[in-house]
Amino acid sequence: MTTEQSDRPTPPTPASPGPAVRLITVSAAYGAGGSVVAPALAERLGLPFLQRVTTSEGGVAEPGPCDEQLSEEEVKVTPVHRLLAHFTQAMPAGPTQSPPSTHHQDEHLRGHGETGIRRLLAGGGGVILGRAGAVVLGKDRGFHVRLDGPAARRAAQGAVIEGISAEQARERLRAADKARDAYVRRLYRCDPADLALYHLMIDSTAMPLDTVIELIITAARAHEAPVPERSETH
Repeated sequence: MTTEQSDRPTPPTPASPGPAVRLITVSAAYGAGGSVVAPALAERLGLPFLQRVTTSEGGVAEPGPCDEQLSEEEVKVTPVHRLLAHFTQAMPAGPTQSPPSTHHQDEHLRGHGETGIRRLLAGGGGVILGRAGAVVLGKDRGFHVRLDGPAARRAAQGAVIEGISAEQARERLRAADKARDAYVRRLYRCDPADLALYHLMIDSTAMPLDTVIELIITAARAHEAPVPERSETH
């Protein structure tokens, strides 16, 4: 080796992407950008994506766009709407037919929403949007994120994401927040905005959603990294 060669600086080693992240749940209020952030996380991390609860649970990765607003299928499985539908259907049948018990309906709805989560876990992990994923899995499984923000800013961001007017966005915010809150409270007896459920809470109206995605990836990798042992000094 010549002196010239030995003095040449060694090329830097590419930085490691960090520990593999296998399971992330994203809970998001309307306009907080869950419909943008969650599928982007799945794409960046090379994981299957499971969107908000739908009436067709055919597979682990459910293709198609997500919605900030309540989708038609999401409305059908919201507890309040399901109860009203059952009572309406039962009325013409007379006294010989009655709607299913509340307990039976709750069990059905929980099973419906959790089917996709179980399939995702069986496949090795993924990114889950909604479905009370943090509640179903608990703090010991996965990395749980909550996206929220002031209602006025969420409505403004929702209008941009969905390409609608500010008034339409405010109406959708009221409907989506009420229904998604009812889903978690009714089926799991807890508040979806309870910070104790999550590892990371972000006001996703206070920064670009691209930054939100990077923050989640960084935090999720740090969560997966082993905690170094402290050396004891005497």
